[in-house]
Amino acid sequence: MTIANEPYDVVIVGYGPVAEVLAIILGRKGRRVAIFERWTERYALPRAVCIDHEMYRMLSQIGMRDELPTVSHAGPVYRWLNADWRELLAIDWSAESISGGPQVSFVHQPTMERLFDRHVRTLPSVEVHLGYDAVRVSQTEDVATLAVVERATGEKHSVSAKFVIGCDGANSLVQQAIGGGREDRGFEADWLVIDILPNEGVTLDVPPAAQWCNPERPTTIVPAGVCDGRFFRRWEFMRLPHETIQDIENEEMAWRLLEPWVRPDQATMVRHKVYTFRSLLAKRWCDGRLLIAGDAAHVMPPFMGQGMCAGLRDDWNLAWKLDLVLDGLADHALLDTYQIERSPHVSDVIDLSMYLGRMICQPDPAMAAIRDEAFFSGTAPPPPDFPHLSDGILHRTSAGKPTDVAGLLSPHVVVCQRSEATRLDDFTGGGFVLIADQADLLDLSPAAKRVASDLDIKLIALNGGSGGSELIEDVDGRLAAFLVEHNTRAILVRPDYYVYGGGATKGEVNGLLLALGLAVSLRGLGQETRNIVGDVDRAA
Repeated sequence: MTIANEPYDVVIVGYGPVAEVLAIILGRKGRRVAIFERWTERYALPRAVCIDHEMYRMLSQIGMRDELPTVSHAGPVYRWLNADWRELLAIDWSAESISGGPQVSFVHQPTMERLFDRHVRTLPSVEVHLGYDAVRVSQTEDVATLAVVERATGEKHSVSAKFVIGCDGANSLVQQAIGGGREDRGFEADWLVIDILPNEGVTLDVPPAAQWCNPERPTTIVPAGVCDGRFFRRWEFMRLPHETIQDIENEEMAWRLLEPWVRPDQATMVRHKVYTFRSLLAKRWCDGRLLIAGDAAHVMPPFMGQGMCAGLRDDWNLAWKLDLVLDGLADHALLDTYQIERSPHVSDVIDLSMYLGRMICQPDPAMAAIRDEAFFSGTAPPPPDFPHLSDGILHRTSAGKPTDVAGLLSPHVVVCQRSEATRLDDFTGGGFVLIADQADLLDLSPAAKRVASDLDIKLIALNGGSGGSELIEDVDGRLAAFLVEHNTRAILVRPDYYVYGGGATKGEVNGLLLALGLAVSLRGLGQETRNIVGDVDRAA
């Protein structure tokens, strides 16, 4: 494939799942995207094994709804057990989520990446260049430039784009160009990861998903996804203090550790490799026209299954902002909110993963006994709640704090219009949406209409119908219940499903739209509009 001479909209460095999904989101918008990856063959072994409900919802929205059930399955209850198999903690991954499905679904990463790649290859505005080393990245005020070398020929190329995004892993070239270094949060442990494929007809007597917090050998047992109708299993064993990596990174040792659960005549060992689990967070995610996502921005222990999810969440946050900037609707400053929003969120997820990691990575029997007793007596501190957005493009009080509903994930529900049932995200198209319990709240002022038009905000009413809003039926009542629970009559939802803010009166709803226009640096909003927003804020 020929490399274009004129600037692309976006150049992506790397071609793992985070890069693939970002390319799909941008390519579906018609953005000219070029991807450069050093390897010509995809990494064949699984790493991540699950996606959460939020990312399942996102992948469904970008065209994979019908295919996801073929490459994933709902997660079970995730149990944390002591050495005697007594339960310390349980997380119900099968429970109904706010996104309308199970909390977690398990995947076979290579199979899922092939699905992503097929979608990328259908997009005429996206180019994939494999076998290219990225060697240097630079930028001016107007353009970013990536220097690449074709590995097969040694030929050098200079590629320009409006933005260069590094999805190039923990040793990211783009992250190094941005600078700032990374914060080491202090977690480090070596684990032997083993994936096995049971033979046809073999049923293993193993917990569906468990952390065996046994100080003699902390162990993880989880599904590893489905490929061609066959279900993989994963075991992870912590390297003990007296062992070297060489002691445990061999097939003989791997089968010895698996003995309680599976024998060589029952399954094929797909891989056995020691990985170092760490906790790293980039201090800078963006510099001008250079940005990073995925492992280039953050690395975390795997105990919450959030590594790949965090990278896909980066994509989802960044893409809608890039869309507004590339369309010329918003100033470049909107991209500054990418790190402002994502870094605190992923920092909290790292903390949660480390909390669980410290619970299991305890090789001292006496300390493990103290831990066990704390859980059995109910004195152990509960794990932190999964985070919402806490900063960035959120509606705020006059004191500058996000309002109560701002930053929460909005519910995904079944709705009905003119007797036709559909999923809410399919109905709204995945952009901004303003949902009110009554249509009269959506009677907008001229300035608010201007914001709604520029941002292509869909107006939806649960009751009544006028003023350009569409009437829908909230089939299971979950939207109405969400409004009541959070003491609001309307919510303005961002393209990434997070609530920008809420309002209970027509004036508050109009003010909400105007404030959003200012928050995203929407171009063309005059001083009169800014004064109106100020008056509304002062009244609040």
